[in-house]
Amino acid sequence: MLTLTVCMTLIVVLLLIGMPVAYVFGAGAIGFVMLSGKSMSYLVPHAFWQLGSFALLSLPLFIIAGALMGASGISDRLVRFVNAFVGPIRGGLGAVTIVTCALFGAIAGSGASAIAAIGSIMIPKMVQQGYPRGYATALVGCSSVLALLIPPSVPMIVFSLSGGLSVAAAFLSTIIPGVLIALIYILINFIYLRKIKGVQVDEPMTFPERSKLIGTATKDASWALLMPAIMLGGIYGGVFTPTEAAAVALVYTLPVGFFIYKGLNLRTAANAIVSGAISTGSIIAMVFFLFVMSRGMIMEQIPQQLSDFLLTLSDNKIIILLLINLLLILIGMLVDDVSGSILASIILMPVAINLGVHPIHFAAIVGTNLGLGNITPPCAPLLYMAGSVGKSQLNEYLKPTLRFILLGHLPIVLAVTFIPDIALFLPRLVMGIE
Repeated sequence: MLTLTVCMTLIVVLLLIGMPVAYVFGAGAIGFVMLSGKSMSYLVPHAFWQLGSFALLSLPLFIIAGALMGASGISDRLVRFVNAFVGPIRGGLGAVTIVTCALFGAIAGSGASAIAAIGSIMIPKMVQQGYPRGYATALVGCSSVLALLIPPSVPMIVFSLSGGLSVAAAFLSTIIPGVLIALIYILINFIYLRKIKGVQVDEPMTFPERSKLIGTATKDASWALLMPAIMLGGIYGGVFTPTEAAAVALVYTLPVGFFIYKGLNLRTAANAIVSGAISTGSIIAMVFFLFVMSRGMIMEQIPQQLSDFLLTLSDNKIIILLLINLLLILIGMLVDDVSGSILASIILMPVAINLGVHPIHFAAIVGTNLGLGNITPPCAPLLYMAGSVGKSQLNEYLKPTLRFILLGHLPIVLAVTFIPDIALFLPRLVMGIE
C-alpha cells in the first residue's frame, strides 16, 4: 500500500504542476517499478503484448472517425435538427444544447469534443436569446459528460479493454444513466428559465410550417444520425464486433464528409486525422504505462490490500461503495475521462468485484462518477474547458453548475450505485449477460 500511495501522490503532484498526462503516467509506472523492486524486463513485454489486442484497434478508429465527423460540419445540422422540435418553447434552446451534446457524444465519443463543437455554437446562441452567459456555459459543461455515457464512448472502450470486459456490454450499461441525466437536466433547465426575464424564443409557426422545418432539418441531419445507428445496430445485431464497427464508422465518415456535407477537404481531413492521431498516441502511451503498473500491482497484490484496507474502515457494503464513489469523483476531478477510466479499472474494479459488484455494473458506476468528477470544482477539466469556450468567469458559472450537479447528476450516481438493474437491464436484455 505504501508503494501505491507514493506513486499516486507523485501522479497527482505532476498533474497539478501541468506535466503532460502521458509523461505523468510514465513517471508513475517507473516509480512503481523502482519502489516495488520488480523487473522492467518482465513488465514491459507484458504491456506490449496487451497493446496488441484486436479490441484496442477500435480506439484510434473511433477517435479519428469522430475527429473527421466533427470537422465535416455535423454540429450545425444536429443543432438545427433538435431545434426544429423545441425551438418555440421557452427554454427550448437549453434543451437543444443538452440533447445535441448527447447526440454528438454518440458520434465523437468525447466530452471535450462535445464542448468544442457544440459549445462554440450554442453558448453564443443562448446568450443572444437572453440566457445568462454563466448559465449557458454551465449547461454546456455539464451536458458534455453525456458524451461519456452515450455510446460509442472512448472512455468506456478504454475501461473495458483495461478491465478485460465486453466493450458492447459496457456501452449498454451507461445508456439508461445517460438518458436519465439528460432528462433531469432538461427539467431543471425549464424550471430555472421560468424565473429569468428576457429569454427569447423562436417566432411561432403554423403546423404546416413547423412540419416542413422538421422535415428539412431531419433530412439534412439524417446522414449524421445514421452513423451511430449503423454502428450500434451492427454491434448488437451481431453483424460486426466493436472494432469492426469503428472501421465501418471511419469508412462511412469519408464520403459523408467529403461529398454530402462537404465540410471536409484535403486540408481539413488531414488536420482532423493528425489531431486524432495525436490524441490516440497520447492515450496509447497512457494505456501502456498503466498496463505496466497494473501488472505490477497484481503481482504485489495491491488491489487485494486496498480491498482489505477499505474493509477495515467498515464492513458495511453501502459505506464502502460510497467511499469508492468518492474516490472515483476525486479521480475525475484530477484527470481526464480516459485516464480516469484506466485508473478505475486497475485500482478500484478488483475492490468492487470483491464486494460482489458485477463488473458491468461497475462500468456504469465508473462512467457516471468520472463524468461528475470532470465537472466538479475545484479541479474540473471539462467545466473549465467550457468556461474557456464560453468566455465566462468561474464565479459566473459556478452556481448553476452546482445546481445541475446536486439536483441532476449526483442523484443518478447514487441510483446507479445502489440499484444495479439501472446499469444491467440493457446488457441482460440485449446480450443475455448474467
